[in-house]
Amino acid sequence: MSDGDNKSSNLLAQETAQLEEQLQGWGEVILAGDRVLRWEKPWFPAVLMAATTVLFLLIYYLDPSVLTGLSCAVMLLCLADYLVPTLAPRVFGSNKWTTEQQQRFHEICSNLVKTQRRVVGWWRRSCALKEEKPKMYFVSMISGLLVVAWIGQQVHNLLLTYIIVSFLLLLPGLNQHGIITKYTSMAKREINKLMKHKEKKNE
Repeated sequence: MSDGDNKSSNLLAQETAQLEEQLQGWGEVILAGDRVLRWEKPWFPAVLMAATTVLFLLIYYLDPSVLTGLSCAVMLLCLADYLVPTLAPRVFGSNKWTTEQQQRFHEICSNLVKTQRRVVGWWRRSCALKEEKPKMYFVSMISGLLVVAWIGQQVHNLLLTYIIVSFLLLLPGLNQHGIITKYTSMAKREINKLMKHKEKKNE
């Protein structure tokens, strides 16, 4: 392993340790959420979809303004930030924290740090593309934003948000159970078949 890899691994370990320290009060809640998101029980996806649907139906019924919705969301986050570290040990029991749970908590924090790094990496690549190939950057950005704007015009805001949130909540479970890999490989096989069929026709 090179010095660069060593530095990167050490930095990852350091950032993971810092995040673990910051989220220590949320440990039990994060592990419980992780079990639900990874579908440890077969009825967890139904619970996720039911909770998401009820939340969005409530928003649809109340129809709050943007400012009211934002204020309520921030208020709930502040309440959770204050109450969860206090109530979580009483609800879950801090004495039940095992080595296996600590290991899983470490893995979750490590994955969060890696995801943050990927997002930062994508942003830096985008900035680099803007500097190196401004025309390509401009065309790709405008094209992408036009497509997003068209989709937003065709689909109701709340429905589109519901679909995106539902997909993101189901994504860890789909990935854990190999469903995404299965259908991605099926799509690749079909595309390869079509490409081979076209090549044979051209010959």
